[in-house]
Amino acid sequence: MSGKLFKNFSFFSATLSFFILIGIFAVLFSYAQEALHEFGFDFLYNETWEADEDDEGGIFGGYVPIVGTLLSTLIAMVIATPLAMGIAIFLTEIATAKLVQPVSVAIELLAAIPSIIYGMWGLFYFAPIVQATVGGNGVGLLTAGIVLAIMIIPFMAAITRDAMNTAPSVLKESAYAMGATKFEVIKDVVMPYAKGGIIGSIILALGRALGETMAVAFLIGSVMSIPSRVTDPTTSIPVLLANNFAEAQDLEMSSMYYLALILFVVSFAIISVAKFYFLGRKAA
Repeated sequence: MSGKLFKNFSFFSATLSFFILIGIFAVLFSYAQEALHEFGFDFLYNETWEADEDDEGGIFGGYVPIVGTLLSTLIAMVIATPLAMGIAIFLTEIATAKLVQPVSVAIELLAAIPSIIYGMWGLFYFAPIVQATVGGNGVGLLTAGIVLAIMIIPFMAAITRDAMNTAPSVLKESAYAMGATKFEVIKDVVMPYAKGGIIGSIILALGRALGETMAVAFLIGSVMSIPSRVTDPTTSIPVLLANNFAEAQDLEMSSMYYLALILFVVSFAIISVAKFYFLGRKAA
């Protein structure tokens, strides 16, 4: 009896995520119907976001926040991925025992800091540095991407470190015995063995970057325009939703649900393609 109960509970736990995904998609799709009927797929290419004075209609397009979301995420991933890999390699293969614990604790503390703290720090301290270094007004796509990278580094580094720690010592010792250098052991033994965990860390960090709201809201500028330079202000889907949702009505509200649906589909598609592609290559 207990075995059957445990089996049923495990099956329910495993399938619950699918029902949650379907439920979220159904709710977003349902509330986005008015905007879908009004704008169709032209919504994806329209840069205008203007409500009528009576707040019952207007012209709304998702092109700017979609581009802003993808560009800020791209900047964050390009910066965060090599740094996170370097931290993980240092902790597992290079650092002495006395250094591993304090550095690991520091990384985990960075992951525990609320996103709004990152946003405030970025706005009042980091934005002036960016402004003095690369120009612009300090608030824009580049600043948001860099701070977003700092936010996702701890997640990626911690999971990658744990994955690399699973590499059996006998494999590494055998490689050293055959004359391999530390770099060759890391490249040819540790990294391939931990590939699944490394890919998982990148995918989780990607999901976090796509959906981050508060820190990006402080730093991206919240301007409905396509940036011509990396330092220009723009907006993203989560930021637009957070800033406008409370006052939105009727068609604008439906358009925001349309944006949320797009973010859901884009996140699901990117993460699914990355996961199945890389894990398929791993299995091959």
